[in-house]
Formats: sequence, structure tokens, C-alpha cells
Amino acid sequence: MKRIILALCLSLCTVAVVFAAEGGKADPRSMSFPELRFQIPRAERIVLTCGMPVYLLADRELPIISMTALVRTGSVYDPANRSGLATLTGSAMRNGGAAGMSAEKMDDELEFMASTVESAIAQDMGTVSLSSLTRNFNQTLRIFRDVLLHPDFCDKRLELIRRQMIEGLRRQNDDPKEIADREIARAIYAGHPLGAVPSFASVTAITRQEVVDFHRRFFRVDNMILAVSGDFERTALIRQLNEVFGPRRPTAPLSVDKIPQPPAIFRPEVLHGKKSVNQSVIRMGHLGPTKDDPDIHAVRILDYILGGSFTSRLTMEIRTNRGLAYSAGSHFDIGRRFSGSFIAETETKAESTAKAISLMREIITTMTREEVSDQELKSAQEYIINSFMFGFTSPAAVAIQRARLEYYGYPIDYLETYRDSIARVTKRDVLSAARTYLKPEAFKIVVIGDAKSFDKPLTTFGAVRELDLSQSVPAN
Repeated sequence: MKRIILALCLSLCTVAVVFAAEGGKADPRSMSFPELRFQIPRAERIVLTCGMPVYLLADRELPIISMTALVRTGSVYDPANRSGLATLTGSAMRNGGAAGMSAEKMDDELEFMASTVESAIAQDMGTVSLSSLTRNFNQTLRIFRDVLLHPDFCDKRLELIRRQMIEGLRRQNDDPKEIADREIARAIYAGHPLGAVPSFASVTAITRQEVVDFHRRFFRVDNMILAVSGDFERTALIRQLNEVFGPRRPTAPLSVDKIPQPPAIFRPEVLHGKKSVNQSVIRMGHLGPTKDDPDIHAVRILDYILGGSFTSRLTMEIRTNRGLAYSAGSHFDIGRRFSGSFIAETETKAESTAKAISLMREIITTMTREEVSDQELKSAQEYIINSFMFGFTSPAAVAIQRARLEYYGYPIDYLETYRDSIARVTKRDVLSAARTYLKPEAFKIVVIGDAKSFDKPLTTFGAVRELDLSQSVPAN
């Protein structure tokens, strides 16, 4: 991959040198270059004898092999009174020993080989990853397999991870930005698993058996996809993977409750968290689109123009023109399995809190009333299209990208058609997307700060619900 980028740079340098050698000064207004074409690297898809799909991309530049397993699980499957179960499970898989190898011995083995094996579970995906020198791959692969499928969940390490999570909960209200980010998500996804957050009670109540059961339920070869890249020989690698993961075995079908979509309810709400600071943290937003929405490429353009760049409307007006904040922006989080979100954010001095909120809503509302300019559309399209190649800067990124497309059910040609789809977006498309996916009148508004210093009361924007930031901290 580095060779591709280097070749492009050398080509441009060669053009410049040749031009200079032919005499005459370069005139930027008359210079022309051939169209830059970037071919998306392909990863080969195979299926192991156990039935697991694997994406392979060989690269001999460095004697390193990388591997990642994408597992269909997530914190969305936490029981209602056990928020934090998936997070605890994901961390304890790697840090609690596996297949009879103690956590301490595993640490020593991996360190000696200069290898890494890591595990984690996010909202809608679990991952176990490996990085190894080629000569140590066989042994690292077996540790990887054991962490993935046969973790021991050592009591001592499990309790250590639990205490670390509880300590994190103790500090969760120290940073106003973290409070605002947490509370806007809870407000947008109220009543849905995406809006659940761990508490002292839920983390403390989790038992080792619940961790074991959660892992056993999801971490099985028929519920994951593998991505492998680096310095390997194809035939030998496939043989190794088949040996390590074994043949297909008869098992009962995976039984998982279907998680419903968040209810599409757009109802305004104002939430205030009292914090004695001289700067207010502001977040506002609501539910957003999913990857399956037909005008998703127009949303990408809208995202860039409104608040997704340093020259966006929110940044230019709030930061540059008004000087109300050091940073301001917005972002559409495109949902892959569930509805995503739209969130606008800034931090401003307490005395300009209401002014900043009003201005942000005004700027966002304007997007739903008139078309963007030709220059805004062109700049957004050029940036998105030209930066596309930087999502493929390493073989590991390419292989994982391909595996993620299958994991989330994207069309097989999604990447190949992406740039053309962006290029076809019109100003009318952007306006239509803004009217569909921006609802300023239904914003959840979260403000963390000292209400006594606000320029106007938050009731200016509606009835205010005070957030309870006190904590019932368990005894050590």
C-alpha cells in the first residue's frame, strides 16, 4: 500500500521536473495533469472447513501478520440490570487467561514473542485481534484461538477488571464533556439498549457465570468473520487456520433475541447538569439515518458542509465570525444495524450559553430552507472523493474493511460505487436530505454548566429536566 502512495508522489514529482527541464516557468493556471485513478485493493474471501468466512490480503513488505475476528455480539445484548456485562466479558477474555494458560504466563509468552492479542466488545461488535512477527505466528495464533474460544475468566483478573470499571464510574462525572456525551446518547436512545450505561449496581451484580454464559452464547465459529493480512503464504495459512479452528461441528443454531430499532420519536427536551465551571458544554441532537436509507450519500455531503470540516458552517460562524467557541461542529453517525444519530456540539463561556444554542439551531435550520452553494457542494465532493483512498493505507485496514462490509450487510460493490455516488449528489439532493434528517424543532439539548451564569435561562428553549449527577458509590 505504501508503494502505491509513493508511486503517485513520484509521478507528480516527475511531471514537475520534466516541465522545469523543458524550460519556462510553471503557470498554475495553465498546468494540467491526468486524472488520478485509485483502484481499491481487493481481499480474497475464502471459507474455512468450520464454516467461518475469512478475508485474506498478503503483503510481504514487513515480516508481520495481523488478524482480527469480528464477532456478532455487543453491549446491546446486556440484560437490563446488567449493563457492563459485554464490556467486562470483552476485557476479561484476554486478561483472564485461556485454555489453562494463566494470564501471567500469557503476558510473558506474548511479550517474549513481541506479539499482541487483544479483545473487546463494543455496542454491536466484538473483536479479538492479533499482531505477530511471521516467525512467531503459529504460537501466537493458538493463543489467539484460545482467547477467542476458550477463555478461563480467572476470578482474580475478573475482579481486577470489575474494580477498574467501578473506578471509571467513580470518575465519570469529572469531565463535563464526557457527561454531555453520555447524557445526549441516553436522551436520544432513551428506553433502548443503545441508551443504557453501566452503573455501580449493574457492574457489581455481574457474576462470573454470567460472563461465561455471555461468551459461550456468542463466541462460536459460525458467528464470526476473520480478516488476515501481512506476510503469509496463502496455502500454508489456510492449512494453519483449518488446523487451529478444526472441522465443522454440529451445533444448535444460535438463538439471539432480535433487538428492535429505536422508536422513531422526535420530541424536544432540555436537560441541564449542574457543574460549577466557567464554560458550558452544549450537545444537541436526535435520531439519525441508517446505512440503508436511499439518500445516504447526500447525508455525507450535508454532514461535511454543516459541521464536519474546519470550513463548515457551524465552525465558520460560531468560531471564526462570532468568536463564541474554540470549536463547534456536528456529525451524522450513520447507523449500521440500528438508527444512528445527529449531534451538534460546542463549548462556550457560560455567559454566551443561550446565544450559542440559538445560533446553532438557526444555522442548522437554514440548511433545511435553502440549497447549499455550488462551491460548498464542490468542496465537499472533492474532499470526500479525494480522501477516500486514505481509508486503505494498510493491508490490515483493507482486509478489515472488507470483513466489516459483510458483517454489516453492505452491498458487495459498496466501495467500488461510493465515489461515483458522491459525485452524483446535487444541491437539491442535499436540501432534501437536510429536510428529512434534520429536525431542529425536536432537538434533545444537553447543557452542562453553571446556570447562574447563563445569559438567558434554559427555559427559553423549553421545560428543563435537571440531571442527577450525584453518585451512590459502593464501599471499597
